[in-house]
Amino acid sequence: MIGTLYIVPTPIGNLEDMTMRALRILKEVDLVLCEDTSVTQRLFKEYDITTKTTVYYSQSPKEKIPYIISLLEEGKNIALVSDAGTPAISDPGVLLIDTVRRDLPDAQVIALPGASALITAVSGAGLAGNSFIFLGFLPHKKGRETIFKEIVDREETTVFYESVHRIEKTLVSLAKVLPENRTVVIARELTKMHEEYIRGSASEVKNYFEVHPDHVRGEFVVMISGIH
Repeated sequence: MIGTLYIVPTPIGNLEDMTMRALRILKEVDLVLCEDTSVTQRLFKEYDITTKTTVYYSQSPKEKIPYIISLLEEGKNIALVSDAGTPAISDPGVLLIDTVRRDLPDAQVIALPGASALITAVSGAGLAGNSFIFLGFLPHKKGRETIFKEIVDREETTVFYESVHRIEKTLVSLAKVLPENRTVVIARELTKMHEEYIRGSASEVKNYFEVHPDHVRGEFVVMISGIH
């Protein structure tokens, strides 16, 4: 029997956001692949999970995937988790999943529903969610300004992730190109103690963080309404 690869979401902040099914799978599989074993072990300690773990992340050596394939061929069941949220969404897990589906078609790949910063942010933003485009993390340099200009002409809601190091520069760029009638929503520290949504024009949101520099911390989801 070929093993099964489970895609298991983990909490994006609040450890209570684990499903009963996810906990059962993590306890039953033979191995858990994780970005950072120390991060995953904090979750395991909370729920008394003792399953063996190994590192799998974007800089993992290419030999890692053949090793995982060989385990599946031996009938081992494996779970893939990220440090936070749903694997393969702006996450290196997509390469492993693609390889398993292509090179080991008899293996089951089962994705569990669960925590996702993307879906959580969109559901709480109050922007049109029937049609949106997700850009993941924007490039650090090349192409950023072009993307901002493209957002101006977009009819659907635009969503992307931004780091604490670039959020202020991003808001400056958006304030330069977006008209005042376009709504920008920043979701910050989702599911954590200091969770907040900041909503307004690009200029208003930029000014908020200028007035509250102590809020320039954590993880950010940026959402921009489309053309009305």
